[in-house]
Amino acid sequence: MEANIIKVGNSKGIIIPSKFLKLIGLNDKVNIAVEDDKIVIEPLKKESRINWDKMFSKSDSKKDKDILIPDVFEDESFGEWTW
Repeated sequence: MEANIIKVGNSKGIIIPSKFLKLIGLNDKVNIAVEDDKIVIEPLKKESRINWDKMFSKSDSKKDKDILIPDVFEDESFGEWTW
């Protein structure tokens, strides 16, 4: 299908037919990316932990471990605890 690029403020846009939107489940928000010289528009996933795996893989694990609170402190005693 051919579509015209139209001016929208200082940007440009295209009209996406509602049949296309319904077909792939696009609603109010989308993720837009450029892949292999193509514009890819996908439904925005509403997962609470989306892209966490990418963020964790980018982190410096040695440095980040230093900022974690230890499970047990050196001066901690469990003698008072009743299980």
